[in-house]
Amino acid sequence: MNTSLERLSDRSEMSNLPSEKPMDIKATTPVGAFLPASLILMILGWGGLYAIVTYTTPNGGSRWAFFFSAVLALSGTALPGIAYLNQRFPSTPPSTPGVIVRQALWIGIYLPTLAWLQIGRVLTPAMALLLAIGLVLIEWLLRLRERSLWNPEQNAKFIPHKNRDQ
Repeated sequence: MNTSLERLSDRSEMSNLPSEKPMDIKATTPVGAFLPASLILMILGWGGLYAIVTYTTPNGGSRWAFFFSAVLALSGTALPGIAYLNQRFPSTPPSTPGVIVRQALWIGIYLPTLAWLQIGRVLTPAMALLLAIGLVLIEWLLRLRERSLWNPEQNAKFIPHKNRDQ
């Protein structure tokens, strides 16, 4: 039977065993780092949308300017929220600033695409859902690829065995 003293001595022996330190995981970029870019995108995008809707007629050139401005406006608006979500729910590997901008661009591209499909009267709820699922799948596959890449700094602790033939 183990007495309490024996259990304490077992614990002290276990504390002398070498322990692995947890991997250093870099934190994601703080939300404040994205605010200047977000403000610039929002000012250009929403200002452009206001100017297009107020001062132009809907012809070919102004329609493409509308879509371009909508991508800027919606990407800039989504950027701080996406950065906050990536900071609040960290992933392995941590999200880089490029990943956060790419995720905000997905939102910025998705909604103007829905508007473009609605102009042709071909947008249905099923098509909107399938498009959203497709964009989420693309982002998931890109993140899966980033996770599977070999990082020599992270794997520096690995020491290969000596050649067994020697």
